[in-house]
Amino acid sequence: MPQARYRLVDTQVTPYYHCVSRCVRRAFLCGNDRFTGKNFDHRKQWILDRIKHLSSAFAIDVCAYAVMPNHFHLVLHVDVKKAENWAFDEIIDCWLMLYKGPEIACKYKAGEALSPLEQDALSSWVSVWRSRLADLSWYMRCLNETIARMANKEDQCTGRFWEGRFKSQALLDEAALISCMAYVDLNPIRAGRSESLEASEFTSIQERLAAYNPGNGNNNPWLKPLLQERQLHSSSSLPMQEVDYFALVDWTGRAIRAGKRGAIPSHVQPILRKLEVNEVNWVSNTQHFGSRFRRVLGRANQIRWLANRTERKWLNGLSQANKFYQ
Repeated sequence: MPQARYRLVDTQVTPYYHCVSRCVRRAFLCGNDRFTGKNFDHRKQWILDRIKHLSSAFAIDVCAYAVMPNHFHLVLHVDVKKAENWAFDEIIDCWLMLYKGPEIACKYKAGEALSPLEQDALSSWVSVWRSRLADLSWYMRCLNETIARMANKEDQCTGRFWEGRFKSQALLDEAALISCMAYVDLNPIRAGRSESLEASEFTSIQERLAAYNPGNGNNNPWLKPLLQERQLHSSSSLPMQEVDYFALVDWTGRAIRAGKRGAIPSHVQPILRKLEVNEVNWVSNTQHFGSRFRRVLGRANQIRWLANRTERKWLNGLSQANKFYQ
């Protein structure tokens, strides 16, 4: 049974979420439509451009993404504190990047004098916008609505483009976050659409590898960066060294392509042990992440705590979580 979004997304529990949206129509979101013979690969760029645009307006960071033929994946970090620290004018600028906004906001930005009543109204709007700009549902709404309108216009039709509301999955700890990022980055390889990470088009791993330049820091300012060598962990970076993540995803992808795990390489073993995940089941869990873990992934005690916080008796995923961790 569908749950209210406020029960599924609680940034006080975790700021990290895996989001998936799937196309409802027979025609592909992107790729070749075997029924009409049309190719819709250009829509992948629509999605990527829109994600980049939203990243400059919302207080939400992109950790990983993958655009597939009939769906896309995003791993997002909701930075509530960033939105809280934005100045009054910054909030207005960010909102006007997304919508026209009320006339009083345009008057204010044009330097025109506002009456006391207009000032109060604008302050109320800014308070609402500040909340929305750190809201996962508003982010996905701004993304999916725009793509649906563009696709409907191109297809010369009306009606629903997406299967339904987006699916969200709470990632409660470092192991859940990294495993989900790996799952998203390996989507084209797992689906047999790519033979290597470098050739996995419209994925964050391809973009990170293309920009990788040791010692020069983050070359993808719109992607939430991985830690650089000898860099201490901070809230501005993901909790894993860049080279370690590349090594982990590369080996996992090779194991998936070969159809068997084989021995865990010596340079990967310390990474898995640091994450405290089950080394034996790592590849299988990463390969089947989407079907094995439902609304949440974390240790059993974290899932029970979240269930209690949301006034539920239990949450799906306890048995699989126990198998995921050591």
